[in-house]
Amino acid sequence: MQDFQSFLAPAKINLFLHITGQRADGYHLLQTVFRLLDLYDTIKLKPTEDGVVKRVNDVDGVLAEQDLCVRAAKLLQQHTQCPLGVDILVEKRIPMGGGLGGGSSDAATVLLALNNLWQLNLSRKELISLGLKLGADVPFFIFGKNAWAEGVGEQLTEINLHDSCYVVLNPNIHVSTAQIFANKQLTKNTNPKTMSDFSGTAKLTASNLSAEFINDLEKIVCSEYPAVLDCLNWLSQFGDARMSGSGASVFLEVADEKTAVDICNQKPKGVKGFVAKGLNQHPLVNLTVD
Repeated sequence: MQDFQSFLAPAKINLFLHITGQRADGYHLLQTVFRLLDLYDTIKLKPTEDGVVKRVNDVDGVLAEQDLCVRAAKLLQQHTQCPLGVDILVEKRIPMGGGLGGGSSDAATVLLALNNLWQLNLSRKELISLGLKLGADVPFFIFGKNAWAEGVGEQLTEINLHDSCYVVLNPNIHVSTAQIFANKQLTKNTNPKTMSDFSGTAKLTASNLSAEFINDLEKIVCSEYPAVLDCLNWLSQFGDARMSGSGASVFLEVADEKTAVDICNQKPKGVKGFVAKGLNQHPLVNLTVD
């Protein structure tokens, strides 16, 4: 069998996030716009003939059997009855617990890459269905384009976004998504909007998002995690800063890379940060067909 091959797993931000209801099974219904960023984890895969799926390096805070990469590979193996195995090496750059989709993106990359390496030839639709079993954000990364998302995040429509640059800050804490969604203060009845509402009022730019398009989780996260509030308040002096997903990362769209770098270089002590550009598509979007 071949040596390790490297595959990129990009980060995402949510330009807004509305909770519009809750299903009987507990899953929350939402509306959001997912935006791909050019910050990547790297997933290295080496197919094996022994049928064993194993991660070959340590990842801080993530046991191998709980790793979404390992779970994704095993799910794909079971679904297709594939006799092959794989060694997985995970190189993390996307902050964990930061609302940037790192774990979900890693899982999607494993599904896309192994579908190719194991020569399984599953369609994108089939992979999206599998991905949803791993997490609500996984289908987006398999979809591979910036997207307007509804349902629990699996109803995806491509949306065109202009080229953009972002400052992304993380107060170096881990926010529990489950804890935030379980908070009794969380409202789950935001009136549904349409994609044309967003396109019309926001002009597809985070810096011009109207007050109608917010992150419904932001207020709760900021009340439970003061470090996120401090980070958001600091970044807001430069424009309309937002929280991504369930936090802890916050972001601001700016006019150009130089402006982003200048802001990022001023970030408060103890805060992590990076500058990223928006992507038009996932680097692995062509590894499968619709």
